[in-house]
Amino acid sequence: MMKKIFSKINLIRIALLIGATAIILALVPRADRQSYNYELNQPWKYPLLTADFDMPILRDSTSARQIKDSIEANFIPFAKINSDIADNNINLFRRHLSEEDATSASEINLLTKLLGEVYSQGIVAKDLYTYIINGNNTKYRAINSSRNGDDVVHTYEGLDLLTQKTAFDRIDSLYALATGKPRNQLPNEVARALNVALVPDIVLDTLTDRKFRGQEYLAATGALGVIKKGQRIVDRGEIITPQIFTNLNTYQEMQISNQNNTTAHTYYYIGQGLYILLCWILLYIFLALYRKRFYANLRQMTFLVVFITLFVAIATLVLEYNPTMIYIMPFAAIPVIIMVFFDSRTALFSLLISVMLMALIATYQFQFIVMELAAGLAATFSINHLSKRSQLLRTAGITLLVYIISYATLCLATDGNLNLFSPHMLLIFLFNSLILSFAYILILIVEKLFGFTSMVTLVELSDINHPLLRRLAEEAPGTFQHVMQVSTLAAEAARAIDANTQLVRTGALYHDIGKMESPVFFTENQHGVNPHAGLDPETSARKIISHVTDGLSLANKAKLPEVIKDFISQHHGAGITKYFYNTAVNESNGQPVDPDKFRYPGPNPQSKETAIMMMADAVEAASRSLKEYSQEKIDNLVDKIIDSQIADGLLKESPLSFSDVEKIKATFKKRLANIYHTRIAYPEIKKKTSGSESTSDSK
Repeated sequence: MMKKIFSKINLIRIALLIGATAIILALVPRADRQSYNYELNQPWKYPLLTADFDMPILRDSTSARQIKDSIEANFIPFAKINSDIADNNINLFRRHLSEEDATSASEINLLTKLLGEVYSQGIVAKDLYTYIINGNNTKYRAINSSRNGDDVVHTYEGLDLLTQKTAFDRIDSLYALATGKPRNQLPNEVARALNVALVPDIVLDTLTDRKFRGQEYLAATGALGVIKKGQRIVDRGEIITPQIFTNLNTYQEMQISNQNNTTAHTYYYIGQGLYILLCWILLYIFLALYRKRFYANLRQMTFLVVFITLFVAIATLVLEYNPTMIYIMPFAAIPVIIMVFFDSRTALFSLLISVMLMALIATYQFQFIVMELAAGLAATFSINHLSKRSQLLRTAGITLLVYIISYATLCLATDGNLNLFSPHMLLIFLFNSLILSFAYILILIVEKLFGFTSMVTLVELSDINHPLLRRLAEEAPGTFQHVMQVSTLAAEAARAIDANTQLVRTGALYHDIGKMESPVFFTENQHGVNPHAGLDPETSARKIISHVTDGLSLANKAKLPEVIKDFISQHHGAGITKYFYNTAVNESNGQPVDPDKFRYPGPNPQSKETAIMMMADAVEAASRSLKEYSQEKIDNLVDKIIDSQIADGLLKESPLSFSDVEKIKATFKKRLANIYHTRIAYPEIKKKTSGSESTSDSK
């Protein structure tokens, strides 16, 4: 049992499963939250949103800005008053002037006194002075120590303060008034000394100012209240006011910050991984139970998993760029493309799995699921068999219409009106349909990468103007008529048992192309002369058998699909050329004859379609030898040929059931009876004799 589970093919399936899950999980947005897209003063498009946790109610940005502006305009700045600066600079000024011989002692005393008066009024730093003058409040504050050592805040009038420039002008004015000299005529050495001595003793107290300013800002940034867990934040259709907008931003930010909880974050990703894994397991179960031939085919399994994974991965990246742009991804193309190479049931289940995977991260989950499933179903139902590229244009138009109708329906169902019907979405739907109409290009790429054959390719190959078929008609006209009859006969039988009719029809047209290499060795191309007459049975058998290998060689040169080559290699299976084998046995005089020298290379038919073609080929060829085409003769011929193939084991590897075989027989009998039906002989007008004429006249 364990050996069966861990067989090579199962290991590859498991690797595909794990790889696809890992890729999608790696691309899932790294946030354990629903992503919302909302705008100020626009309606809330989602269902009722409640808080997952207690969250503060902060002021909206406009109100907070207004309060901050008011605080800024009325805030009284804090300053540092350094009395040591005045004493030090006055002494420095006196000492500097004393060293100059040009200034008298009386002038030095006068200037020193004036400098002291200026410092007693206060010299303020320029930035602090500008703030005081331009503010609504002309005061400033300073922290002083009381006698008991406590800090006390004192408020001072700021208009009386001097800057370095106004202090210099004040001294110059008072000096001129006291000495009778004109203003702006201070001696150079005095001016230089004053510029050095005039240093602000009142400067901005940055640390204290920031501290008290921050405390007042709390009035703007502090919480107005609390939204408790489970309480409403916003409901569908509600206009997002500045306050609601702020609450939503707070909610989103707190959700992101909650990701710092490593345990919760880990559980979140485990849950996402299990969800993705579950979706893939459902697809595997469906294929294993209801589509065993696809499940057993690794190439087809690989295509399904890779195609869905790439589609979901690209859609995820688009969603991260813009949530509404997810609808530009043509999810309806998934069932259309898969149906071309598989069947409608597999296509629809693949669509369901893809939508389920994307619903994990889609912004509008309910809307996304409904609209994509509706569009995908409509696209699938609009194409029964994709045989023309023009069908994709019709499908794209139908899909566009379904998108618009489903979108409008959801707006009415959730909001009761079309107020949320966005013209922008119509443009997105249009682009979606345009991309879908070019799905034919993707079909061609899939054909080349995975070696599949689409219905469109089969239809193109069935055109009798194809170079190989045109050459067959010219070089082996009898064989061409044979393959045309076999194609029609096999297609009817395929339709009866619900096999791939187009595949059978196309494969039958090419199954005998190898006869072009030596057409005269085949009965349908002979006209009186039989080249086998001068050959021994073994040589004749080799000539007949070679049309299989020659056909494969021609198919390879023409680059025909593998499914068409299967018809060439399997239409005789591993059967024996009985005519020449029986002849060899009869001529052997009792000596043993090796049957393998008369055996076709095979293999036996592996599918319903190639099995039907083998039966049709043999029945059509044998029907030409009938001398009487009564229903009884036809029925006996069909039963004999097909029963002989079954007895020889040629059909044991095909998936045909006994019921299928009986339906095929019935179809062949009916079709051959229609082809060879008895025709009515038209009567001729008899010539009248003279005697009869006279008799007639006498009458």
